[in-house]
Amino acid sequence: MGVRHPQQEQLERLEAKTLDAQLRQILVEGLACSPFEAEAVIEAVQEVYSPFFELRGEATSPPGKVTVVAVAAEEPAGKPVAACEKRTVSLTLHRGAADDELLQQLGPRGFRRERIPALCQQALSQGALLTREDLAFRIFLVGLRTVSRDLAWLRANDERPLPLRSTIHDIGPVLSHRVEVVRLALEGKTTTEICEILRHSPEAVANYLGTFTRCAQLARQGLEAGQIAFLLRRGRGLVRRYLELFEQCEHDQLWRYHLEELLAIGRQGEKNLRGGSDGR
Repeated sequence: MGVRHPQQEQLERLEAKTLDAQLRQILVEGLACSPFEAEAVIEAVQEVYSPFFELRGEATSPPGKVTVVAVAAEEPAGKPVAACEKRTVSLTLHRGAADDELLQQLGPRGFRRERIPALCQQALSQGALLTREDLAFRIFLVGLRTVSRDLAWLRANDERPLPLRSTIHDIGPVLSHRVEVVRLALEGKTTTEICEILRHSPEAVANYLGTFTRCAQLARQGLEAGQIAFLLRRGRGLVRRYLELFEQCEHDQLWRYHLEELLAIGRQGEKNLRGGSDGR
């Protein structure tokens, strides 16, 4: 057995969660490119598009936001990070005046401990799970031990769930949580009630319900689970579970009523977006 090099392994895991690594995986696994061909394509993309991406980022990146490449929530524990599907997630790190006051009163440590649970939920609602390394080196720019102490304090003193890749088994399977949100909504529970029952943020609940609504809309158009998963960039397992709930609505009058409500809200949201685009 060879000697392990933890620091080198840590760097390799971080390198595997970059945009280049995400594109490389798509090219090799999805398009059957060789590693050499994948690197050549990545270099060409960087050369052609990178200047424009930088200009757009300077002009449109919202204040307080941070973009992170993280492991997809559907990936099983123990699978090497380099082999996992990735998701690019946008997280709200600093919320403005409220966090200015929080930093002034509690300092950087208190700020981290207040924001970590919400950031983990934001990532999960976008289909990804953060790691300690993501929190330390990609978000807060502190040492790994610092984040480990923060997480230990949160587990001992904070009741909010911490959906991290290393601890997801402590809060149950990822799919079960998202399916349970939808089930409660179909039973007539409000967003506030769902948040209280499952201890999720309103943003996460809205995200799960939005994905379910889009699944239902596409299913009514005759699309199959694989097609829906591809269009929505969600795991097939999640889409199949959502479609099972959708089918159950046909046999339950109460569920069918609340399904139509969700679909109506979804249609209204799409109209509002189109109206805003037309107005510009």
